[in-house]
Amino acid sequence: MARTHVLSSGHAYDARVSRWYWLLLVPIVLPLVTVIYNRVEPRLFGFPCFYWVQLSYVFVGVIFTFAVYRGTRGK
Repeated sequence: MARTHVLSSGHAYDARVSRWYWLLLVPIVLPLVTVIYNRVEPRLFGFPCFYWVQLSYVFVGVIFTFAVYRGTRGK
């Protein structure tokens, strides 16, 4: 059975959808774990680890945001 709550704005809110939003914490918390990328080696195409790992976090954020979008769309 679906749990429906009414927000102060008067809109109905489905509690099942909120579980998808927890996935958005991954791209927020992952860059905060500096032990993952606080080094120079290994290099990728001549770039130190710090730079290419930071750039990869952009793509991780896009993937997780898209997953949450697809999971909550139309609900």
